[in-house]
Amino acid sequence: MPGGAVIMGTADMNRIEAPVTLKAYLMCAFAAFGGIFFGYDSGYISGVMGMNYFVTLYTGLDPATTPSADFTIPSWKKSLITSILSAGTFFGALIAGDLADYFGRRITIIAGCGIFIVGVILQIASTALGLLVAGRLIAGFGVGFVSAIIILYMAEISPRKVRGALVSGYQFCVTIGLLLASCVDYGTQNRTDTGSYRIPIALQMAWALILAFGLFLLPESPRYFVKHDNHERAAEVLGRLRGQPTDSSYIKEELAEIVANNEYELLLTPPGGYFASWAACFKGGLRNPSSNLRRTILGTSLQMMQQWTGINFIFYFGTTFFQELGTIHNPFLISLITTLVNVCSTPISFWAIEKLGRRPLMIWGALGMLVCEFIVAIIGVTDGDNQNAVKAMISFICIYIFFFASTWGPGAWVIIGEIFPLPIRSRGVALSTASNWLWNCIISVITPYMVGTDKGNLGARVFFIWGSLCTCCFVYAYTLISETKGLTLEQVDRMLEETTPRTSAKWVPHDTFAADMGHVEKQAAPVHKEEVDLESQA
Repeated sequence: MPGGAVIMGTADMNRIEAPVTLKAYLMCAFAAFGGIFFGYDSGYISGVMGMNYFVTLYTGLDPATTPSADFTIPSWKKSLITSILSAGTFFGALIAGDLADYFGRRITIIAGCGIFIVGVILQIASTALGLLVAGRLIAGFGVGFVSAIIILYMAEISPRKVRGALVSGYQFCVTIGLLLASCVDYGTQNRTDTGSYRIPIALQMAWALILAFGLFLLPESPRYFVKHDNHERAAEVLGRLRGQPTDSSYIKEELAEIVANNEYELLLTPPGGYFASWAACFKGGLRNPSSNLRRTILGTSLQMMQQWTGINFIFYFGTTFFQELGTIHNPFLISLITTLVNVCSTPISFWAIEKLGRRPLMIWGALGMLVCEFIVAIIGVTDGDNQNAVKAMISFICIYIFFFASTWGPGAWVIIGEIFPLPIRSRGVALSTASNWLWNCIISVITPYMVGTDKGNLGARVFFIWGSLCTCCFVYAYTLISETKGLTLEQVDRMLEETTPRTSAKWVPHDTFAADMGHVEKQAAPVHKEEVDLESQA
């Protein structure tokens, strides 16, 4: 073995990771901090576009002489301002996949923070549409770097027994960012100077600086070093992450499994040049459930489905949507409440995603969302002008947010971090994240035209569309999502080869890649699934 870090031992499916330490929790928890400025950046724009000073600055309208129904940013400007960030993030996520393999996961995230800060500075300086749009585009590149690679980084350094919960922490930080944005918007909405929108924009820099500084102190992913054939560094990083000495049997066995899995995948997909490495993401047939093509389609379509739930309609356009309902006296407060529901609901997933599993969470979450959305739509078209009906709509919107925040919000990010083999993992996660932002951009572009009073004017009827799309999410989750709870990233590879989504929850690890590749001696697999479950929950 190159680097001399792996020695012969015994294959044991239940001992290939060290016990979880507080240090491992804290490292992964800090990495999840990247979600805060992602969420904040997504959330502040909804409130800013509803501020009187901002509307006057960007339209020339006078709130004293303009009817309230007409005192709003035109739909095309809302569409452009909101969607341009997602457009930048789409390309940033794709570029980040290459950089993460060449320079490392950690350095790529730090670079994303730097680019993001440049974009924020341009937004602060803006007093006209052009510079604001340019700033959001550049900031989008930085968000793309971070959102694509932070998930990859967390999945690769997290212990398998708590990987789902820790990666869910990223989504929790996204909700914290959304809440902070709503709070700041609520506090500055009545200012009559540029501070009304510049203060919410400027605060974003603080989150980027904290993340960048902290990552200088965190280690690189051990799987990045294995990919570059540097097993000594990989062993050192694993020891630091797991709180074990480098010569610990835990470290040797986990490293042996990572190395062997990488060698096995390289046999299936030999390394090539730049274009060959991207083409590898699409190798294999559709009939092969473990092919790279199937995994890439699964990852990209899963992120598409997450956007199809319609959640960003609430967080991007919620303030202006509630304004247009007419009977809401303080739409900023309603937006703050919906964001608070999002924050309080997400921690439920920390427990549920490891206790119940990924697959049940996604199935039942989609069912809950579609029921709530159809109820909102039906109330809106039958009695939407009644104040009690509007209160009922808001209540069911909050229940819908609860289902999203505790299931699809974190679940989609957890799954894309787990399903790709090491040789294509950075590009696979990048493609999946880019898909999220592509559909985020599409929805951001078309939604103002669908609900704007000067365009489609669908109003609450838009929830018929979201409910129908959530029905697609329900069918998708039942037929295509496999259960990955309690498995190492390498065991997920094996499971996808040997089972189907509907039978995946019963799959038991029976051998290791390290044993198959001859790095360790084989050992009999556990007889009962319960043994593995008990060990995973220990």
